[in-house]
Amino acid sequence: MADGGCLCGAVRYRFSGTPSSSATCHCRSCRRASGAPVVAWVTVPRSEFSLLSGIPAVYQSSPGVARQFCSHCGTALTYASERRPDTIDITTASLEYPDDYPPTTEVWLEHRLTWQPTSPDTKWFEAFSSD
Repeated sequence: MADGGCLCGAVRYRFSGTPSSSATCHCRSCRRASGAPVVAWVTVPRSEFSLLSGIPAVYQSSPGVARQFCSHCGTALTYASERRPDTIDITTASLEYPDDYPPTTEVWLEHRLTWQPTSPDTKWFEAFSSD
């Protein structure tokens, strides 16, 4: 079980079980939504994710994609895609213990900023991979 939430504490969540993946994403959409050069995500079954407090705001960042964030402090929290209806991605840095979930994969390297390093300890994909 793992807990997390936003910077101001208005939104808190929990998931149980072990994430099916832990990845960093270099895509333009994640960069723009977070204001960061790369975003780390853990993927869990939606059935294992629950909100403990607060109601996050939702932004449809592209067709079939909903990003949740705190409407008070702006913390990016989740990414949900209609293409993967049974899972939800959670921003790793919003977890209480993000070091427990180091990334094993990097995706959308074709969008990577030239000055953003990659990790030699991860698998790399030029675009998205569900592996």
